[in-house]
Amino acid sequence: MELTELHELGLSAGQVAVYGAVLELGTTALNKIQEKTGIERRNIYDILNKLIERGLVSYTVESGKKTFQCTHPNKLKEQVEEKQQALTQLHEKIPHVTELFNAAKQEIRAEVYRGNDAVQALLDEALDYDASYWLGGNSGVEKATGEPMKRWWKHWTKRRVKKKHVMYDLVDHGTWLEDFPPNNTQVHKKGYYKYCQLPKDLRSPMVMIIFGNKVVQVLWSKQSFAFVLESPILKESFMKYFNYFWKEPW
Repeated sequence: MELTELHELGLSAGQVAVYGAVLELGTTALNKIQEKTGIERRNIYDILNKLIERGLVSYTVESGKKTFQCTHPNKLKEQVEEKQQALTQLHEKIPHVTELFNAAKQEIRAEVYRGNDAVQALLDEALDYDASYWLGGNSGVEKATGEPMKRWWKHWTKRRVKKKHVMYDLVDHGTWLEDFPPNNTQVHKKGYYKYCQLPKDLRSPMVMIIFGNKVVQVLWSKQSFAFVLESPILKESFMKYFNYFWKEPW
């Protein structure tokens, strides 16, 4: 039985494997657990002791030999409920954490995001706002980042549309996103997407994204890189450049 969700309770991969083995074997000896998991004997001892400390496994001694068995699942249920309660309490504190975060923020902040996972988190943040403004080599997200990022981008686009987040895309001349061909106003409107091209002589491999008070510069690649400046003054300044070149397509 797959019990990978036990990782959420802080159990290691070895602890999950041993717990699952004992659960399936019932009352069992250490050598049977080793056969089923393939884990070294000395490591199984350590893992069993930790599971015993957590109250998930117990043991008995008969004729000088130990046998192990899982405790009643109610103990597991109890730990799940404790985890849920702790997460609920943390969720309730998020508004206060946000207040402290905003109060401590500097007037101008600079951050660096390395790798596609980091950039994905940044783009997820953009969906907290009604709109984002993109300028430059945006088509590179589909061409330069590879298949995993391309699949993620399509999923992100679906979430963006569901949230009715408008994407203003001021792209390099002659380029476009795969799912939003130029002049297809019906697809654009349905996808909360607005399209415009930069002049031919202003091509750039880097894309600029503006949302909230952040100005983000992204270089798309197998491991994308983003540099972020956060300042309402800088944001308004860059929006002037954006608006200068933007020509409403529909």
